[in-house]
Amino acid sequence: MEYLLLILGIILLVVGGDFLVKSAVGLANKIKVSPLLIGITIVSFGTSAPELIVSLKATLDGRSGIAIGNIIGSNVANIGLVLGLTVALRPVLVNRKKYFVSWLIMLISTLMFYGFSLDGEIGEVEGFFFIAGLLAFISISISFMRKEHVEEEHSVSLHSIWILVFFILGTLGLYFGSELLIENASIIAFTMGVSEFIIGVTIVALGTSLPELATSLIASLKGQNSISLGNLLGSNVFNVFAVLGITSIVKPIPVDIFLLYVDIPVMLGFVIVLFLFMFLGKRMGLIEGLALLVAYFTYIAYSFL
Repeated sequence: MEYLLLILGIILLVVGGDFLVKSAVGLANKIKVSPLLIGITIVSFGTSAPELIVSLKATLDGRSGIAIGNIIGSNVANIGLVLGLTVALRPVLVNRKKYFVSWLIMLISTLMFYGFSLDGEIGEVEGFFFIAGLLAFISISISFMRKEHVEEEHSVSLHSIWILVFFILGTLGLYFGSELLIENASIIAFTMGVSEFIIGVTIVALGTSLPELATSLIASLKGQNSISLGNLLGSNVFNVFAVLGITSIVKPIPVDIFLLYVDIPVMLGFVIVLFLFMFLGKRMGLIEGLALLVAYFTYIAYSFL
C-alpha cells in the first residue's frame, strides 16, 4: 500500500507543478513583469512549502535530524538532480546578467547557514537574520526585475480567476502530493533502519524537491526557462531564509558538527559548480546536466556509507 500511495503522491506533484506553471506565466503576462521574478518569488514559495511544513513538524516532534537534513538535501537535489535533469533533457541558454543577483543571494544564504551552524545550534536570533535576508531577497528581486517584460516564446493569456484557481490547485497538489510521498517514503526508509538525518537528506529531501522537479521540468518543456531556473534559484534561497528561518524561530535546531565538515560544504560546492556552469559558459546542456546528476547520486551514495 505504501508504494501505491507513493506513486499517487508523484502524480499529484506533476499535476500540481503543471497548474503552478500555468498560474505563474498567466500572472507574469497579466501584471507585465518578468517571468523570472514570478519564478523566484511566487513559484519558489509554492514549491518550498513542503520543505517548510516538513521541517517545522520534524523540529516540533524533536526530529531535528530530519529537519536539517531536509533543507541540506533539498538544496543539493535542486541543483544536482532537478537542474541536472532539466538541462540534460533540454539545453538552456543562460543570460548572465539576468540570473547573477539570484545566484549571489543563494551563495550568501548558504554561507550564512554554515556560519550560523558553527556553534552547534541555529536559534531564534539567527532565525530573524534569515527572515531579514528573505525580505531583502524579495525586495532586491523586485527592484532588479520589475522593468523586464514578458519575453518567453510561449506566453499565455489567462483570466484572473483562472490564474488564482490554477495557483490554488497547483499548491494543493504539491502539498498533498509531497505529504503522501514523504509519509510513505519515510515508512519504507525506517524499515531499512537508517538514521533520521540520512532519511532527511535523501528520502525526505527528494520528496520535498519533487515539486521543484515537476515544476521546473514542465516549465522547461514549455519553453518557460525563466520560471524553470528562477524557481530553482529562488527555492534554494527560500529553503534557507524562510524554511530554516521560521523553523529556528519556532524552536532552536541543533546542528551536528559532522555537517560542518561534509554536508554543508557539499551544498556550498554545488552552489559554486552552478556558478561555473551558468556564468563561464553561454549554455547548459547534456554534459553539464550529466555532471550534476553524477555529483548528486555520488553524494547520495556516500550518505548511506
